[in-house]
Amino acid sequence: MTSPPAAPGAGGRIQQRPQRPQSKTGRPDGGTTSRRELSRHARFAEVSPEVGILDERAMSQALADDPAAFELLAAMTRATDENLRAAAIRLSASIVLERARAGRPTMGGVSRLRTVRGAADGDLDIDASLEGVSAARAEARLVSAEDLVTVQWAKAPTAFAVVVDRSGSMGGARLAAAATVAAACALRAPQEHAVLSFAGTVDVIRPLVSDITPAVVAERLLRVRGHGVTRLGAALKAAGEQLAAARARRRVVILLSDCRSTDEDDTLPAARALDELIILAPGDDHEQAAHLATLAGARWAVIDRPLDAATALDRLLQTRVTA
Repeated sequence: MTSPPAAPGAGGRIQQRPQRPQSKTGRPDGGTTSRRELSRHARFAEVSPEVGILDERAMSQALADDPAAFELLAAMTRATDENLRAAAIRLSASIVLERARAGRPTMGGVSRLRTVRGAADGDLDIDASLEGVSAARAEARLVSAEDLVTVQWAKAPTAFAVVVDRSGSMGGARLAAAATVAAACALRAPQEHAVLSFAGTVDVIRPLVSDITPAVVAERLLRVRGHGVTRLGAALKAAGEQLAAARARRRVVILLSDCRSTDEDDTLPAARALDELIILAPGDDHEQAAHLATLAGARWAVIDRPLDAATALDRLLQTRVTA
């Protein structure tokens, strides 16, 4: 994944970050996971008793016993066994959507007072309603809701662009976190949310305005295979271009990446040009994400478990609202 420039060295010069370390699994980028590897998990035989089979009831029980079992399900989205992989992707997408719905779908905008005529709720604005009441009396009729003005709290709309790193270090758990965030954004900003993935090039999985459903987006993200180098600057620019057409006043780019550098680009200027940037980084590799956040004035958080991603996102959105 791509990185911001390193901290200044001697004489204030920017130093290049070291290259990405070797994969912890030893598999090449985009590789699949064999049943032998998956069987190292204590409950694998229970949830997949034979080739091509995923026992959803057993998986649900495993998740009820220990939410960390989702890591096994995420790993199975990379299974060499095609039938098992497809079943794991479908179930993961379903769980991701369920978890996103359990969040706070009203989050994402700053509450502001507004006056509304003819509304059935809110607090009555007596001064603003005097004209309507006087008109009703003059016409010898009962005062109706249309004659009254109320004051309500309303949230300004928010538009999101979710940017998902699909370079070599992306695994099942990280893509599951990305799918969770994308689903959360779909529920919080159903009218305007874009989803992009990137490595050497940028792909638009869902444009800002589209009828592509959250379930389809989740499955597409879970099917992404990590590979190649990364151009983070280009991805952030593409996200900004998507949000440029948004009607919402608040425009947030959400980046899921470890922000490691494999190629020099214009990441920092692109990050600073965004209205608002949130970075969600993997718990075991977040140093450079923190570095970029500091340089760009972004907010960031660590994601230790994929299903915690929506909660972390809500917390960071609220931090900006209350700051």
